[in-house]
Amino acid sequence: MSGGVHDGRVAIVTGGASGIGRAAVDALVAGGARVVAVDLQVDGVSESDDIAVLAGDVTDPDTNAAAVAVAMERFGRLDAVAFNAGVPMSGDLLDLPIEQFDRCLEVNVRAVVIGLRAVVPALRAGGGGRITVTASTSGIAGDPNMWPYNTAKAAAINLVRGAALELARDAITVNAVCPGPTETGMTAGISALPERYEGLRRAVPLQRWGQAAEVAAAIDFLLSPAASFITGAVLPVDGGIGASTGQFTPHPLTT
Repeated sequence: MSGGVHDGRVAIVTGGASGIGRAAVDALVAGGARVVAVDLQVDGVSESDDIAVLAGDVTDPDTNAAAVAVAMERFGRLDAVAFNAGVPMSGDLLDLPIEQFDRCLEVNVRAVVIGLRAVVPALRAGGGGRITVTASTSGIAGDPNMWPYNTAKAAAINLVRGAALELARDAITVNAVCPGPTETGMTAGISALPERYEGLRRAVPLQRWGQAAEVAAAIDFLLSPAASFITGAVLPVDGGIGASTGQFTPHPLTT
């Protein structure tokens, strides 16, 4: 694509084969970028002139190193990274097996640290770059029975802040995007439960679930040259949930 905001730029997107990650790949390519899409299961994305596909586990340092190698070898540079891969987790505080909690932290936090260590040298070599981390509104406040996810995403948000401060000297920006209820494969189980789905919809001031492309649009902007003076930010993409104290049910739409 000629004249796009990302013309000549190269990005890595983890969790890039489905949901928000797949939508981010599409948005970046539409803006002229070439993208390395990384995921455990890559059936949802195909190789093309603009997309390289890498199957792998983001908790594995070798996968992260391979993603950078693919970007450099196939496209010649690295300018932006979206750490989007994640796993949900809920359970009783006293009964959830601690190994499940460990896995939640491993994917949602530790893997981001591993990823940062892999990509920062390449971004530095290119004179700087952009990084986003997909966190969650559940990292800003708590949810019933979701303490593992709340803990992990809150840690991811403060990791973003710390990394933003450390990497500012390298002209590398680091920002968090915090989706609210968003229709993706990860939330398909909730979509199959009408009462819970409707309960979440009613909690959103805009009175609907978000779409993956709407979250991807925020990621796309924060990875663009236009976001050059934004770092350490935590951007909710939540239909207004974060604006509420939670004491009252939002008014239904009037139109």
